Amino acid sequence: MKQSVRTWFRWISYLEGASFLILLGIAMPLKYMFDTPEAVAVTGGIHGFLFSIYLIAIVVMAILFRWKIMRIAGAVLAAFLPFGPFVLERRLKAEG
Repeated sequence: MKQSVRTWFRWISYLEGASFLILLGIAMPLKYMFDTPEAVAVTGGIHGFLFSIYLIAIVVMAILFRWKIMRIAGAVLAAFLPFGPFVLERRLKAEG
C-alpha cells in the first residue's frame, strides 16, 4: 500500500511540476508577448487542479510516512518554486 501511494505521489509531483513549468515557460509568454490569454486560462486551470491534488497528496504522504512539519513545509514550498517538485522527488527517492 505504501509503495503504491509513493508511486502516486511521484506521478502527481511530476505532473504538477510540469504544469507549472508549462504555465511559466509557455502560457505566460504567449499571453504577454502574443496577446493570447487563452493559453493561461487553459493551462492555469489544469495547473490549479494538479496543485490541489498535489496538496492532498502531501497530506496523505505526511500521514502515512509520518513526515515532520519541516518536510511538510518543504513539500508545500516546492510547489511554488520552478522545478521544486522534481527536487523534492529526488530527495525522497534518495532517502528511500
